[in-house]
Amino acid sequence: MPQITTITTPFILNITVNCYLVNTGDGFILIDTAKSGQRRAVETALEKAGCRPGNLRLIILTHGDFDHCGNAAYLRRKFVAPIALHPDDSGMVERGDMLWKRKQPRFPINALMGLLFRLAEADRFTPDCYIKEGDDFSAYGFEARVIELPGHSKGNIGLLTAGGDLFCGDLLGNTGKPAVWSLVDDPAAMSASVEKLNSFDIHTVYPGHGQPFTMAQFRAAHG
Repeated sequence: MPQITTITTPFILNITVNCYLVNTGDGFILIDTAKSGQRRAVETALEKAGCRPGNLRLIILTHGDFDHCGNAAYLRRKFVAPIALHPDDSGMVERGDMLWKRKQPRFPINALMGLLFRLAEADRFTPDCYIKEGDDFSAYGFEARVIELPGHSKGNIGLLTAGGDLFCGDLLGNTGKPAVWSLVDDPAAMSASVEKLNSFDIHTVYPGHGQPFTMAQFRAAHG
């Protein structure tokens, strides 16, 4: 089984954000990259795990928010690793606009957050490849496939491994107990994505925010 290293960095207030470094045995896959202000912490964690330029095979972004993709362009340059993202979030990283393809803000605070939480021009990028439902990463030594899980953003995806691990982006979180993530763009899509999880054999969930948990724990807390 691949070895998973969780890289946890501060996000806002008392909330943290996670990146996951997967050691496949012959290289590494990085899932999400934290916000740009935590660049040194992410680099240090990669180096400590033995990740070097040449053995980071792919950077997969679960969605386009700045706290998940803030270091993607920098790490691509340093580690010579391609970036994969769902096309429905591509404008977020290309333009730095976190409200791209999202619904119109319903409250002034949402519009303010859209202005404040942006990617700096130097951190914007065009992904090297676009990923969609059913794509798998066996060519990279990572036995996992894409599950489209919109709701938080239109292009939010999950990665489900052959062993039943789910990296869910910001569909679910665990900042107090396992729950549907509180920042919802499209409630109907979010509910459908949560329901969609019942179609898969999932054991451990690795969320974008908070500690990993079992699917049984989520169902007990949510149901």
